[in-house]
Amino acid sequence: MSTNKVYGDGPNDIKLKELDTRWDYNDPKYVNGIAESFSIDQCKHSLFGASKVAADIMVQEYGRYFGMATCCLRGGCLTGPSHSGVELHGFLSYLVKCNIEGKTYKVFGYKGKQVRDNIHSEDVAQFIGLFIKSPRSGEVYNLGGGKGNSCSILEAFEICETFSGKKQKFEYIDENRAGDHICYYSDLTKIKDHYPKFAFRNSLESTIKQIIIAQNFRS
Repeated sequence: MSTNKVYGDGPNDIKLKELDTRWDYNDPKYVNGIAESFSIDQCKHSLFGASKVAADIMVQEYGRYFGMATCCLRGGCLTGPSHSGVELHGFLSYLVKCNIEGKTYKVFGYKGKQVRDNIHSEDVAQFIGLFIKSPRSGEVYNLGGGKGNSCSILEAFEICETFSGKKQKFEYIDENRAGDHICYYSDLTKIKDHYPKFAFRNSLESTIKQIIIAQNFRS
């Protein structure tokens, strides 16, 4: 399990356009998102991202050098109803927790329009099962929700409020997190080409609704 943080803040160099509720790519090369061929060099990763790069390359090397069945899954925001998010980890889970409990959610920079793609843990497990049945050697896949399951913080607020019936409390801090992505969603072309049976069972809206139900139960 790798992460999209291996790309560091490199995606921030892509030409962007500002929409009403989100940032998006303004370069036709990235209409489907970030592909596995995107450079991981010459950018700021954070220590977390750098540690993942090291493991990512090592796993690739065992596949390419020794011919072992290995793959790196560069995940987007992996989540689901059992996710226990905290302020800087677990985007949707923590956002929902703040909404349900009436806590103030801190938005760090980029006008709250920074974009993430989200994938349900069930869909992550589904792909792992497909790979185990038909393994490859030294592969890399961006395993996120893609553009269809992407959202900005502002958009996540709106979806959450729709299902919970509660207004989101938030505080805007005009300073972004170091190495943070302004916009990131996975190009799923390669993963769907190699594994055509892979298809999402959980939409973004369904995933958020499940998290809300689980959070209400825990509360």
